[in-house]
This record gives sequence, C-alpha cells and structure tokens, in this order.
Amino acid sequence: MIRVLLVDDQPLIRVGLRGILELEDDIEVVGEASSGRQALTRLAATPADVVLMDIRMPEMDGIETTSAICADPRYADVRVLVLTTFETDEYVVAALQAGASGFLGKGAEPEAVADAVRVIARGESLLSPAATRSLIERFLAKPAASTAPVVPALDALTERERETLVLVAQGKSNEEIAEHFVISPHTVKTHISRTMMKLDAHDRAQLVVIAYSAGLLHPQ
Repeated sequence: MIRVLLVDDQPLIRVGLRGILELEDDIEVVGEASSGRQALTRLAATPADVVLMDIRMPEMDGIETTSAICADPRYADVRVLVLTTFETDEYVVAALQAGASGFLGKGAEPEAVADAVRVIARGESLLSPAATRSLIERFLAKPAASTAPVVPALDALTERERETLVLVAQGKSNEEIAEHFVISPHTVKTHISRTMMKLDAHDRAQLVVIAYSAGLLHPQ
C-alpha cells in the first residue's frame, strides 16, 4: 500500500486529490496539510511514502518544505511529487534541486494522478527523461536570480559513470544508453544507481539538474 500525504493550501484541491486517490486499491491518503510547516508536523506523526506538494503556500513554501524533507535522514525513503502549472511555474528546477522526484500539472487527468504516485513510489522520476530535460533547459536558459546551486563533486565518478550521467541528462533511456555502450540495460541501471548514490541524487530528474548545474551540458 502506497501511503500519500497531500499538501496544498487550497481545500478544494486536497478534496479532489483525495477523491481520486481513494478510488485506488493500492493507494492510501494518510493525511493532509495546508502549509509546509503543517506538512512537516503531519509527516513526523504519520509516515508516508509519497508527498504531493504544492509550491506556493503560506508560512513555508513547497520548495523549502521539500528541502527539509529530503535533507532529513528520517525521511530517506519519502518521495516528493510537486504540484505545479508547467507554463507559469518557474520554481520547478528549484524544487528538483531541493530533492523533489518530479512534478505533476494540476490540470492532469484523474488517472494520471494515481499513475504519477505509483511512479514516484517506485523511486523513479515522474516524467520521461526527455520531458524532464526539456523543462530543465527552459528554466536554466534564463538568467539566474540567485547564486549558482551547489553541485556535488564529480571526482568520485568513474569515466563510465560520468558518461552515463551526461547521457541521462540528454534524455536517453536505459535501452538507448545500453545500445550506446554496447552493454545490457541491467548494467546501465547499475551505473545509474551508483551514480545517484555518489552524487546523493534521488532519481534521474536530480541527475539532469546536476549535469546542467555542473556545466557538463548547456541549454541549447
């Protein structure tokens, strides 16, 4: 059973999400919160596997809350799925850098919500690598309003892991990377897992951000 915590300052959004998710046999909504601070309190009291997190909230926004969750060892297995509007929300990259595993548009179809929760719960990023890269490029291409993000040291990576990181950031699937290196997809998965561990990344979406932030790739 996948345990979900809903975090959004709009009651109607929470009611709608709960109604959608409670129709699923393998998903359980274990709590709700209307602010980031309340979310941290709820999470400490009631364990969850996935947090559906709004970005714009009072008291403590979704990015700060996501960062607090992902930095806390108690929540090492908790995945954050950010709720956003793709066309206007320019905090997507910041949310991924904070540790979010992906993002979901508030206009998504009901069946897509449950599917997104399952994807995140499996430890994968929500969007395909190509779609994630497209968004990352769009936001990173804009002048930064703050200091550059801290990028983990890449020295710990082997040459093959570094090459794998670049291919992931280019939007290549495991199968495409396997074909590039002439190895099995299982071996590719091992390379990616080790790369994520060394860079303290939760998933592929995090690797995309790291690769661009480190200057391994540049937005076109």
